[in-house]
Amino acid sequence: MKKILLALCAFAAGVAHAAITVVDDAGRTVTLARPAQRVISMAPHVTELLFAAGGGARIVGAMNYSDYPEAAKAIPLIGSNSQIDLERVVALKPDLIIVWQSGNTARQIEQLAGLGIPVFYSEPVKLDQVADSLLRFGRLLGTEPAAQAAAQDYRARIASLAERYGKRPTVRVFYQIWDRPLYTLNGKQVASDALRLCGGQNIFADLAVVAPEVSQEAVLAKDPEVIVNGDQYAPGDRGLAIWKPYAAMTAVKRGNLFTVDGDLLTRPGPRLAQGAAGLCEKLELARQRRP
Repeated sequence: MKKILLALCAFAAGVAHAAITVVDDAGRTVTLARPAQRVISMAPHVTELLFAAGGGARIVGAMNYSDYPEAAKAIPLIGSNSQIDLERVVALKPDLIIVWQSGNTARQIEQLAGLGIPVFYSEPVKLDQVADSLLRFGRLLGTEPAAQAAAQDYRARIASLAERYGKRPTVRVFYQIWDRPLYTLNGKQVASDALRLCGGQNIFADLAVVAPEVSQEAVLAKDPEVIVNGDQYAPGDRGLAIWKPYAAMTAVKRGNLFTVDGDLLTRPGPRLAQGAAGLCEKLELARQRRP
């Protein structure tokens, strides 16, 4: 009996320290010897996902604009999307760094990879990948119950929107993220997937660049039924006002110039379900305004 008990204890100890292996969004296999205790988040959406997955207290450093939830504002910053403080990163002694391939420069990622610390690439571009990210983060941090609960809640809200709006008539949409110069999003950004969920069609979905610059003439030529604009960040931002002179444009003629909270739609975190719900309501309003 004693030998059996010793064997069981040895097995339990082995399980407790079993390596954790997860495949990231770049298709790379990331292996940790034990659940991560000290994590550096290299993007705002990563910070949100980590908190939702039950790992907010494990974040020891973050990039600028990591401002949600409120507790995220107290996390020490290790840099911006243009420059990072490698000395500070090392001093924080992270056992996991989560990077954003589209938001962090190749040089930054190369520098971090050279530190010999496990690096996980996070790049959710579809609505359902947000839930997948929550589950993988939960596994990396050993916070699976919280991550599973968050993923289940998120999926339920997305499914409810899909059931309500998935078969509604298509609405052609121009998503404006900046007005000087004029920037939009292509079909590979998660906000476009939210548009599809609501029955919307991104008029520039087929462009190659994720956040391409376009001309006003190009927008006018496509004559969208709706124009959606993110938040204005400075007093000089004209936002949707740049379209007011074009009274013949369908979106202007029908009053379908809508402002949304850009963080809720472009950050691939759990709040995306909230942003999608608001977007769906605006597109439904546009349908009601059809002659």
